[in-house]
Amino acid sequence: MLETRTENAPFWEPTVPEDEVLAQQAAHHRDEYLLLDPRPPAEINALMLAAMRRTGPVFWLLVVGLGGMVAALFTTWVIQMFYGIGITGLNRSVMWGPYIVNLVYFIGIGHAGTFISAALRLMRYDFRRPIARAAETVTLFGLAMAALFPLIHVGRIWKIYYMFPIPNQRELWPNFRSALLWDATAITTYMIGSTLFMFVALIPDLAMIRDRTTGLRRKIYGAFALGWRGTEGEWHRLEVVSNILGFVIIPVMFSVHTIVSWDFAMAIQPGWHSTIFGPFFIIGALFSGVAAVILVMVIVRKGMRLGYFLRDEHFSAMGIFLMILAMAWVYFYFAEWITNWYGNLPMEVALQEMLTGPLAPFFYLMLFGNIIVPLGTLWSRRVRTSLPAMFVIALFVQIGMYIERVLIIPGMLSRNELPFNWVNYTPRWPELLITAGTFSFLAFLYIIWTRVVPIIPVWEVYEGQALQGRRRVGRAILPTRSDPH
Repeated sequence: MLETRTENAPFWEPTVPEDEVLAQQAAHHRDEYLLLDPRPPAEINALMLAAMRRTGPVFWLLVVGLGGMVAALFTTWVIQMFYGIGITGLNRSVMWGPYIVNLVYFIGIGHAGTFISAALRLMRYDFRRPIARAAETVTLFGLAMAALFPLIHVGRIWKIYYMFPIPNQRELWPNFRSALLWDATAITTYMIGSTLFMFVALIPDLAMIRDRTTGLRRKIYGAFALGWRGTEGEWHRLEVVSNILGFVIIPVMFSVHTIVSWDFAMAIQPGWHSTIFGPFFIIGALFSGVAAVILVMVIVRKGMRLGYFLRDEHFSAMGIFLMILAMAWVYFYFAEWITNWYGNLPMEVALQEMLTGPLAPFFYLMLFGNIIVPLGTLWSRRVRTSLPAMFVIALFVQIGMYIERVLIIPGMLSRNELPFNWVNYTPRWPELLITAGTFSFLAFLYIIWTRVVPIIPVWEVYEGQALQGRRRVGRAILPTRSDPH
């Protein structure tokens, strides 16, 4: 029978086996697995609230530093609006540069949040419980940063007026085959779906904060909690809505980055016109997105002291996930290169010669960060459970995937069908400042967000612990799970 269930004791007060060996096994399970280390709900809530209220000199220094970079971002953007896009390094051959690279990159890192929260929820993988909201937040803010770059790339932003369908004035309608319209539709759809998915799961935790605060904060959290009382009917509706949104948003996730890949694949441009770009971009997005979530997990665990919630089991599972995605990315990447090499078309051969030109160091750094580092290390559980190692590995993946987008966009544009028009693209200070400012803007929003809402979905952890138990089988105690469905 279940060792954690008695008629009198709640599930967070499990019975300690009298046998010494079994007692040691039970203690080991509590140390290793979050769901087998239940604590009273009041204690778990207090842990989360204490982390949200914890600030110090380092926190405020980060706020000021990142805020300064955000100010630099918008200042540079205003200067670019005034002088025009000509102050950047874009030219007649490389018309898409870091701005479009950033658009693709930030949409990419936003994919993992939806996948971890929705797909793993539907497949009932319990390791996603404490990391779901951190991943969803990556999605929300990653998409917000991506939405900036179509506007930034336009240059003088008021020119967007001419895209609006006002036939009575100009008898013009938008070109529905334009990649700009595709991206706007994809980003808007994905952001609405991701926001709804995250907000629904946030309601019980907002109610928890509402019940433990006073004054204006209580009113604000109470308004967003939508009168949540935790009745059986409310929990049932939460489960149904979350599942429906999960089923809906997964195909949206696949469609969004497929549309982003079509921005390139639909063009008759060497290095872009490929039927494999759709799945290749999806795998690349998940690859960089999972690495971004790992970075956030490490920072949140250390910065907010959430070691109780984020344990070695979660980093190990995410490391395995990252390794599988690295293998898939390698397959799609080299499938594209091998077919081009075997076809031996003159233009494709010219692109392959970039491997020995000015872009060669970036190409080999990308291969090192995306292949050698993850596949050479993540097979070891000791590495997967080491926070410094996981941070460095995830950072290398981020660098490698960013370089991969640089090679695809300005790298491919620098070599076209007219050799006399070949150029070596060099970004200028506006592009560099805006790019750095955007990364700072994402970090700034994230650290503020962690002090406003619980970055750990406390109710999901509580639910998982209530469903998890232990069963004695011979001379061993094994985890078991109750299924309420």
